[in-house]
Amino acid sequence: MDMTLAEKILARSSCRSQVEPGDIVMATPETCMSHDNAALVAQTFREMGAERIWDPDRVVIPIDHRAPANMIGSANAHVRIREAVREFGIRNFYDIREGICHQMLPEKGHVRPGTLVLGTDSHTTTHGAFGAFATGVGGTEMAAVWATGEIWLRIPRTIRVEMNGSLSTGVQAKDLILNLIGKMGSAGAAYQALEFHGDTITDLSVGGRMTMCNMAVEMDGKTGMVPPDKTTLDWLKPRVNGSMAPLQPDHHATYERTVEMDANDVVPVLACPHTVDNVKPVEELAGLEVDQVVVGSCTNGRVEDLQSVADVIVGKQIPRSVRLIVVPASREVYVDCLENGILAAIVKAGGLVLNPGCGPCMGAHQGILADGEVCVSTTNRNFRGRMGDPGSELYLASPLTAAATALKGKLTDPREVVI
Repeated sequence: MDMTLAEKILARSSCRSQVEPGDIVMATPETCMSHDNAALVAQTFREMGAERIWDPDRVVIPIDHRAPANMIGSANAHVRIREAVREFGIRNFYDIREGICHQMLPEKGHVRPGTLVLGTDSHTTTHGAFGAFATGVGGTEMAAVWATGEIWLRIPRTIRVEMNGSLSTGVQAKDLILNLIGKMGSAGAAYQALEFHGDTITDLSVGGRMTMCNMAVEMDGKTGMVPPDKTTLDWLKPRVNGSMAPLQPDHHATYERTVEMDANDVVPVLACPHTVDNVKPVEELAGLEVDQVVVGSCTNGRVEDLQSVADVIVGKQIPRSVRLIVVPASREVYVDCLENGILAAIVKAGGLVLNPGCGPCMGAHQGILADGEVCVSTTNRNFRGRMGDPGSELYLASPLTAAATALKGKLTDPREVVI
């Protein structure tokens, strides 16, 4: 029987020749990632009575969510992580300087097509952009994986997403995925894999594909995946040690359903408070007064995203009424943007550039919102209180919409400023 990409990868990871949706398999991951919550994973691992990680070289630990530490508790947790890294012989440890886990994992060669990637973070789905089955798990689950090298998974059904057509001026990958979430709803892909196809996806950069897969979880998807192609392999080859064995879905694979989108019809949109599927065109809310604009996160903190901002605001001045906070997703992104003048353009225009990391995305520090404040952000969630006070309002948007809004000091359709 022909299989989808998700089915093929989980069959390989569980040493089976064939799997079907609903099957329970014991799969072995290639990469196991935990970030600041690695302290909890290590504690649970010890409480289980385990003493040695089954394969420490498959464990990757970056510190990114509260980097640098934002309070005493975080600082102490970071110390416990560093102690665990030494105790268990984990060589793939990246301290606070490296940036967001979902960006630096592929940068450092820890993601390969055709493999199972687990992370104690829901947005681990990002790595599906590289043709991997990537999904989030709980800390207790990860501790058990550290001990045994296996995890049980139910084979998900797969939704085939067909996107064809070209993106119009002012429209980016973030608008594509927000449109899809608005169409499908926040539970529209519950425990299902999303497999992205079509010439729109083929034409997307690696960064654009990462944006798409990152937010698959906002539809309750188990994973989001782009079948690997030349773009994928060309990006990975200089970063991955050893060979790669990419997989493709079979031509006659069975899908739960097919969702079609015409990219020509997509316009700049927002996810409005307080749910990600509350999606509306930017032009409907244009003029809304905004206090803060954030560009960054594992969704949109890459070079191309920051370049979008610089292109809009270079040589201009951001009004004092709005705070523009820019957070490169990784040290590599930071250095690239530093060397090519992107950060200089942003700072000269009045933007504030933070160190690589998660920044204000999850409401811990570096840009927490006050009661009544309004923020437009390129992050991935806008739940009540996500970025600060429960009385604040968070709108999710593309980097171009964020840049146009920062420039005008109020919510602005990017088509007004992008030629």
